[in-house]
Amino acid sequence: MANLNVSEYQKQGPVIQMAPLIDIIFLTLVFFMTLSVFSQLESELNISVPKSKESKETVRSPGEVIINITKEGKVIVNQKTLSPEGLEEMLMKVSTLFPDQPVIIRADEKTYHKYVVGVLDACAQAEIWNISFSATKEEK
Repeated sequence: MANLNVSEYQKQGPVIQMAPLIDIIFLTLVFFMTLSVFSQLESELNISVPKSKESKETVRSPGEVIINITKEGKVIVNQKTLSPEGLEEMLMKVSTLFPDQPVIIRADEKTYHKYVVGVLDACAQAEIWNISFSATKEEK
């Protein structure tokens, strides 16, 4: 290809480089696999969320914080049990890095209300207002 004429080059047309394309596809695949693993870990906790007639299936957004509250009142985020101070510190970091970060609270249906209020207070201290609660659809 050393003595390639301009007219011969124009006849070949554009060339698509496959190596960068494969890299991008591989990174996208790894991203979604990692995202689904974290989602599955949060769902596997032994938490029985309340049932609701009006519960809707929602689309999870990447990076949302899921706060789990067990019936004993333990607060678990990303498989780590946090104290109230630790939760507030973590939420402060999240809110400074990502303003308007969505937070989902998954409280066990038998947990005391005071534990949920404690998590809401930590969210308020961190100035996180995009909060939703998790519930499962009531079966008919």
